Amino acid sequence: MKKVLFTILTLIFFSTACAVEKNIILPTATGDIHGVLLMPDVEQPCPLVIIIAGSGPTDMDGNTLGSNNRNNSLKMLAEGLATEGIASLRYDKRGIGKSQAAVMNEEELRFEHYIDDAAAWADMFADDNRFSTIAIAGHSEGSLIGMVAAQKSKALKAYISIAGCGRPAYEVIEEQLKPQPEQVQREAAAINRELREGRTVEMVPSYLAALYRKSVQPYLISWYRYDPAKEIAKLRIPVLILQGDKDIQVGVDEAERLYAARMFSSYHIIRNMNHVLKHCESSEIIGQLDTYQNPDLPIKEELIEHIARFLLTK
Repeated sequence: MKKVLFTILTLIFFSTACAVEKNIILPTATGDIHGVLLMPDVEQPCPLVIIIAGSGPTDMDGNTLGSNNRNNSLKMLAEGLATEGIASLRYDKRGIGKSQAAVMNEEELRFEHYIDDAAAWADMFADDNRFSTIAIAGHSEGSLIGMVAAQKSKALKAYISIAGCGRPAYEVIEEQLKPQPEQVQREAAAINRELREGRTVEMVPSYLAALYRKSVQPYLISWYRYDPAKEIAKLRIPVLILQGDKDIQVGVDEAERLYAARMFSSYHIIRNMNHVLKHCESSEIIGQLDTYQNPDLPIKEELIEHIARFLLTK
């Protein structure tokens, strides 16, 4: 038994160790965007997955910069896919981590910049004969970026949503504000109505300034134009929707909305997986805290298995 276990562990280590990591740069008009290409040790062309991180200052590894929330979830995803013979490209979005040089003035940033960047990565590898197909996988906010990028780049042949919202951003924001006083909810809804019409708002209450400051309003206007359920319905490529049932940031109902809009999708709810893709049996914040701050805790194996099955059986 010990010999069998040693052999299994050796094979796992060998497979991971043979994967080759290479730094890749995507030049843009405002600066370079930095990524990492992880190639498995395979002789034949293999699938390539472009992994897009979620919202805020989240880096290519899935870690929140400037906080204790280091979980390495996306790094582990890339490494797990490599053991299945699947290559990956993960990158710091413009203004984040190593891509800080590509930052724009907040007033100039639009949601479309993130979409264009993701599509440009796919186009970069379009004629690369190392890859049998190119897919894009977006986590959280990256899900919406990926599904619109998949419409934009003809190089993308499959799309994967991981913990992606099924509603427009303004609806999600308003729901998140429900614990706030009724006045705050009304004022936020009124501001959102203006932004949805493409109009900026001059007078924003001080207690909503962090969310609706004047400099970020053009970005919100551009973001609010996209309804994930409508965007996923436009895709004419294979779609995989994955969601954890212990995700306290994005609920199962969001994945259900995406699936209802694109019912010819592969759809899986992963039991006891939370937003950072790790095993968790609690639905309470305090019970999940360690998973957000433990970079050594592995991600759910089922997540890797579903993605590998989706891509390798195409």
